[in-house]
Amino acid sequence: MIKIIAVLCSLASPTNCHEQIVTTSDFAEVSLQSCLMGAPQLADWMNQHPTERLAAWRCVIGQQVRRGI
Repeated sequence: MIKIIAVLCSLASPTNCHEQIVTTSDFAEVSLQSCLMGAPQLADWMNQHPTERLAAWRCVIGQQVRRGI
């Protein structure tokens, strides 16, 4: 399974950022190519979270590897 890990920043406090897995069971199976291109599902997910800004994303196959921000 490919997971999309997003770096999200608060619009109210732009330096307040965190990582979050944005792929869920609601998403169709995400291909690596789709993930690398930004996955249309990511835009839909962001529309549902208007208080955050997408700063970056990465694609992870299998287990999530947590990175410091």
